[in-house]
Amino acid sequence: MSNEQNPEMPDIAENPHAAEFAVLEALKAEVESLKDQRLRALAEVENIRRRAEKEKAEAGVYAVTKFARDMVGIADNFSRALAAVPAGVRDAADPQIVAVLDGVEATDRQLLQTLERYGVKQVDTSDGKFDPNLHQAIAEVPAGDKPPGSIVDVVQTGFMIGDRLLRPAMVTVAKKDVSASPANMDTKI
Repeated sequence: MSNEQNPEMPDIAENPHAAEFAVLEALKAEVESLKDQRLRALAEVENIRRRAEKEKAEAGVYAVTKFARDMVGIADNFSRALAAVPAGVRDAADPQIVAVLDGVEATDRQLLQTLERYGVKQVDTSDGKFDPNLHQAIAEVPAGDKPPGSIVDVVQTGFMIGDRLLRPAMVTVAKKDVSASPANMDTKI
C-alpha cells in the first residue's frame, strides 16, 4: 500500500515507524471500542439499578394485596351488619343494643382507616359515572331521572391498592328507556 492510496498511512519504505503507526492506530480504535462498551455497560447497570428500585417500591406497596383482599371482605360484613338495622329500629332500640351498634360502626371506621393507611382505599362512585375500569355492572335497572349508563346503586364497594384495582365496585346502572325511543317501534308480523 503506497502513500498515494492512503494518505494517512505513510509508506513503510519512506517511514521506518509505519508499523508502529499502524499498531498505534489499531490500539486507538480498540480503546474507543472499549470506551463505548464501558459506557454501555454503565448505562445498563444504571437501568438495572433503577428497575430494582422501582420493583422494590412496588413490592412495598403491593405486598399486602392478598391480606387486603381478605380484609375488605371483613369490611363488607361490617357494612352489611350496619345496613341490616334501619334507622327507625335503631332509634327505638335498647341503649345496650345502640352501644353495640356504635361499637360495630367504630370498628368499621377503624378498619377502613387502617386499610387506607396501608394504601387501600375505596373506589369513588360519588360522581355517578360508570367506569368499566373501576366498576362492574351487575344489572341494568330503570332509573327515571338518571342518564342511561350512570350508576344507580352500589351493591358492593370496590377497593384500590396504590394505583391498581384490588376489587371492582359492583354497581347497578341506569337502563336506557326503550319504550320512548321511536327507533325501537318496529312492528313484526
